[in-house]
Amino acid sequence: MGSFAALEALPVSGVPERWPALLVPGLTGSKEDFIAVLQTLAQAGRRVIAVDMRGQFETGGPDDPGAYTCAALGNDVDVLAHTIGGGEPVHLVGHSFGGLVTREAVIDGRTKFASYTLMSSGPGPIVGPRERAGRIMLAEIPERGLEYLWHNRMEPEALAAGVPDEIMTFLRKRLFSNSPVGMATMTGEVLSAPDRCEELIQVEVDLLVLYGEHDDGWPPEMQSDMARRLNAECVVVPGAVHSPAVEAPETTAAALTRFWNAAEARLLS
Repeated sequence: MGSFAALEALPVSGVPERWPALLVPGLTGSKEDFIAVLQTLAQAGRRVIAVDMRGQFETGGPDDPGAYTCAALGNDVDVLAHTIGGGEPVHLVGHSFGGLVTREAVIDGRTKFASYTLMSSGPGPIVGPRERAGRIMLAEIPERGLEYLWHNRMEPEALAAGVPDEIMTFLRKRLFSNSPVGMATMTGEVLSAPDRCEELIQVEVDLLVLYGEHDDGWPPEMQSDMARRLNAECVVVPGAVHSPAVEAPETTAAALTRFWNAAEARLLS
């Protein structure tokens, strides 16, 4: 399995009093996407850990495409949850493609999760402008590599959005640190993921669907419908787009903490 790069936050006291949480990022993201919420979440009394998935940024990975399927990455989540929990249930959050990965671990039933949150994720393949971008990535990465993707797609988009220089430097470093095989395979996965709501609803776990009101990945109405199908709680984050933990960290952290506390209260009652 190997080692995984992670960011960890603890309560100021250093002594967690509640069950821990594991946060899993999206396709082109990393553990740093959760920096703005980590300490706020930990202040509620938990150990909170965000990871880079296999082949992402500071976590290495092989040149085997089979290592980057949702099923293979979901197995990693199972192992990580067992390690982090140490026998206790773990709150699990999957952002975007990370939602497709983490639901594999929830559905396989090997790990008892304290709760499960799908953040800006969907029931099946991604759609809309991000689908189109994904198909371009899938075609370009094997033929032209990550450098072409950066210079011709990601850098111009970031510059147009006014991203500060220091963040640009980080984004470039992160992209070039990814496994090209991993990124290509994961892109194929997000474009072809099956709808697994009928399987997920069979699992006994508290579910939350959380997304930005202007999400440009899976449309808000699709995520709302998914929440209905799953009998899940649904939280819409005002002003946020596809990364609520970055774009509205206080609102996102408050929603997660409230949901986690309620889930623990039900499980312990």
